[in-house]
Amino acid sequence: MHWIRHPKDFWSGVMFVAIGIGAIAVSSTYPLGTAARMGPGYFPRMLGILLIVLGALLGLRAVRGPRTASDPIPPWKLRPLVGVLGSVVVFGLIVHYVGVLLGTVFLIVAASAASHEFRPKESVIAGVLLGALAVGVFIIGLKLQLPIWPFQH
Repeated sequence: MHWIRHPKDFWSGVMFVAIGIGAIAVSSTYPLGTAARMGPGYFPRMLGILLIVLGALLGLRAVRGPRTASDPIPPWKLRPLVGVLGSVVVFGLIVHYVGVLLGTVFLIVAASAASHEFRPKESVIAGVLLGALAVGVFIIGLKLQLPIWPFQH
């Protein structure tokens, strides 16, 4: 693949295009609506289109741009991938039981633990601050029906 001048940009563009196609495919059964009266499929479809355009532009730039000395793509590291994605899945499963605040603290600490630069004290502080922000935005601001604390109904 000597025609790819910037492999990192190229594969990032491919990933954006794939996620955009996936978003459009998943939302294709939802009603679209109009810009003034958006249906449930409007936002995911528009986001998918934007991701496809962004990915295509990034991929084209990686192929057509001037060749520069770039580092090779490093091998995949399983720990960050599983740690971050796993913490998001666990957050979705536990948020109704432990509340948004504790669920967010868990999410931030667990996702941070996937890094080799993990610092527990900083992660807990960041988790508490982001948990408070999540409560303020999603529960107080947007009035989502989620518990703040464990087993709160």
